[in-house]
Amino acid sequence: MGLLSALFGNKKPDENRNPQEEQNRKNFDILKYDGIRARNMGKLPYAIKCFEEAVALNEEAETLGLLAQAYLQANRTDDARAALERLAEKDPSDIRTLLSLASVCYMLEDYEGMNEACRKAIAADSANAQAYFLSARAERGLKNNLNAIVMLTKAIALNETFAQAYQLRAEVLWEMRQAREAMEDIGHILSASPEDEDALLLKGKIEAALGQTEEALACCDKVMEANPFNEQAYLLKGGMLAGENKLAEAETLYTEAIDLMPDKAAFYQERGRVRLLGGNKEGAADDMKKAIEIAPEKEEQISGNFSNFGKSGLQTGIY
Repeated sequence: MGLLSALFGNKKPDENRNPQEEQNRKNFDILKYDGIRARNMGKLPYAIKCFEEAVALNEEAETLGLLAQAYLQANRTDDARAALERLAEKDPSDIRTLLSLASVCYMLEDYEGMNEACRKAIAADSANAQAYFLSARAERGLKNNLNAIVMLTKAIALNETFAQAYQLRAEVLWEMRQAREAMEDIGHILSASPEDEDALLLKGKIEAALGQTEEALACCDKVMEANPFNEQAYLLKGGMLAGENKLAEAETLYTEAIDLMPDKAAFYQERGRVRLLGGNKEGAADDMKKAIEIAPEKEEQISGNFSNFGKSGLQTGIY
């Protein structure tokens, strides 16, 4: 009998096994994989319900992560943050979880919480360039531009091809009105990617502010050639044309933009400003009404901008 048990195992039931725990394990597996299938089929509410019930049975790290991802897909950002915080408590050294938590805090504009997650990530891995980059975003949100520059410089030292870090550092430097240093970072980006839209737009803003209008307009044209649907390129170029009193050209540009993107209130608002400056009060009023129709939540701002425009002249938005 002992030999048979050794060869084939003891088939007698395990008297110490808890039937409820066994059932919970089975239910957890069913809920988890039903949730995965539902998510893959696009049935997000049901997937979330499955993951929530699975986590209630067992706070397994993978399932908590799946729940956090599903919350984000459903735009339930606060719930995603709570799930990621629980996940980070389980493993405080998990870099991926900490960086995901930092990104969610950024979406919630909680820059203190974001920075705290970044500090923990850096403590766990001091060579992670993304952690320094996200910390810089948090510092910028907290209006600590010098700290942001320090963090971005560390990120770039760890990854010399980190285009996002160069872009953000250029933006922060320009906020500090350090044009030469900002242009150096922009030049680094454009040397590797000549059609980078964000870099070209920032270069255009700086060139315009420095009075280099032709260079600024050329930057806008490059962006629009690469991407005819870049809203900011039209606004920047239109503002510069109007600033040079080229009202007909500016109006034509905004009309082209409206033809391409008729749902953008800013184009009607800016065309209305140009029309008002040119004496077309009826056309300006029509554009103002259309802008408010598209973005009723900004009615006060739009109306105020038109009133101020009549008193103080054109605002180009270069800065």
